[in-house]
Formats: sequence, C-alpha cells, structure tokens
Amino acid sequence: MKLNDAQKAVDEWIQEHGVRYFDELTNMAQLTEEVGEVARIIARRYGEQSEKPSDKDKDLGEELADVVFVVLCLANQTGTDLQKAFDKKLALKAKRDHDRHHSNKKLK
Repeated sequence: MKLNDAQKAVDEWIQEHGVRYFDELTNMAQLTEEVGEVARIIARRYGEQSEKPSDKDKDLGEELADVVFVVLCLANQTGTDLQKAFDKKLALKAKRDHDRHHSNKKLK
C-alpha cells in the first residue's frame, strides 16, 4: 500500500468509525504516547532492561502500526501529502548519505 492510499484508508476509517479527528495537539500527544510504547518494548526486549511478565505479550508490530496510524492522521489534518514528502526525503537521504555511510568505518 502506498502512503497516499494509507492516508485515504485512515480518513475513510475516521469517517466511518470515528466521530472526527482529534485535534492536532491531542494527536501529537497520542503520537508521543504510542512512540513511548514502542520504546518500552524495544528497551525491554532488545535493550538491557528486564522485560516484565505483563510486557511479554506486547506486539511490537501492533505498536508500530499505532504510530503509523497517528502519523497518517496528522498528515491528513495538516494537508500533508506524506507520499510526496517521503519520496522527497528518501531521494535526499540517498544523495546525501550514500558516500557518508559507505565510508563510515564504524559501520564496517
């Protein structure tokens, strides 16, 4: 699925199942909360923190999907064409970072 299709799917979901979008500040707070849930799983499962029994059933993919959903909501609310922005960013990073990463001795 392309990002513009995902934005449309989220908008259709909001129209069908939600009352309306939460305001941008509320969605920003929700994004922060969802990123925190991803961070908790990563820190405990892949980092040095011990994983609590209550965390063992947490699904990283589901939490990452929550992050994507809220990002898509924010893009829709602000009139951002996320596909266009992502394609532009990917091209910029490819041009800017290719030689830098290949010559980085730390990555060898």
